[in-house]
Amino acid sequence: MTTHTRNKLIPLADAVRRFAFSGMQYASGAALPVGSDAIAFGRELVRQSVGDLHAIFHANTQQLNLLCAVGAVAKAECGFTGLEGFGFANGLRRSVESGQVVLEDYSNLAMAVRLLAGAMNWPFAPATVNIGSDVERRSAFAPNEYPAQSKIPIIQDPFTGRPLGAFSPLKPDLAAIHVPLADPAGNAIMLGTEWSRFELSRAAKRVILIADCIVDTACMRQFPNLVRIPDLLVEAVVWWPFTAWPQASPGVYDGDEAHMKLMNQMLGSEDGTREYVERFVTPAGQRESYLELIGAETIARLSAGPTAFLLDPYRRWLLPDATVRELEAANTDKSERLAA
Repeated sequence: MTTHTRNKLIPLADAVRRFAFSGMQYASGAALPVGSDAIAFGRELVRQSVGDLHAIFHANTQQLNLLCAVGAVAKAECGFTGLEGFGFANGLRRSVESGQVVLEDYSNLAMAVRLLAGAMNWPFAPATVNIGSDVERRSAFAPNEYPAQSKIPIIQDPFTGRPLGAFSPLKPDLAAIHVPLADPAGNAIMLGTEWSRFELSRAAKRVILIADCIVDTACMRQFPNLVRIPDLLVEAVVWWPFTAWPQASPGVYDGDEAHMKLMNQMLGSEDGTREYVERFVTPAGQRESYLELIGAETIARLSAGPTAFLLDPYRRWLLPDATVRELEAANTDKSERLAA
């Protein structure tokens, strides 16, 4: 085992207290509306009453669904707003229909282009997507302006003369990015689809990794070509098993279809949302209570799915829970000493 000279592990609650703030532009790294997303971070935002968010989601997830349902979001930009086979996101729908949330709509490719522009520090990104449609002409941020002039301004390609759309770059204040594997220093390996987590990690002003599993740094040295997010981009690492629940983390656990349906149903009303928060958000502020809430039987079943083999090459480097807790505690004690 290697010596962890760079240790960025901190508790989830500390990560939100240190780096999140009301009114921030907040982005979540997600892979599809049913896949990898730092949903646990969103639950902690709710527990700590962080609100007035400008949410940037490449694709809607149950995290955005929850944040909108509880009234934590003022503005949102995303490329897809459904939950695929689980229907439309009821919390998001309620918030938009009531006027609580202003939702700016782009295509999935447009969101990827905008994150790339942020990562490259471009003033804008030229692209052909969305132009000639109401995605270009309608802006929720300028509802009385038609056609919208500032959402996707039309420019001319200086080489061919053809029209292009100029897309504004995305540079969120904070990105909470879910990864299945991270080391204590903040190097990360993703399994399955990335959905712009690579670009988001370069575009955001601050990045926090929320990892299902913590591995020895030797794992990252064994597979350096797979380290898509290096430690130099990362402010902090949070160890939180089943981060994406009830969504899936390929190689680690499958999606919990029963809870996906229950969650979306409950977020469809104010009373249901209050009950959901009371049952599944408020009592789950610690890893142990969170895993108890999911249930040992459900955890075992979801962990034994058809993608479990994807984790096999990395299992030998998984750090024992006790070691991860010691590393986390060391940073917590250091922070307390500095504060004193």
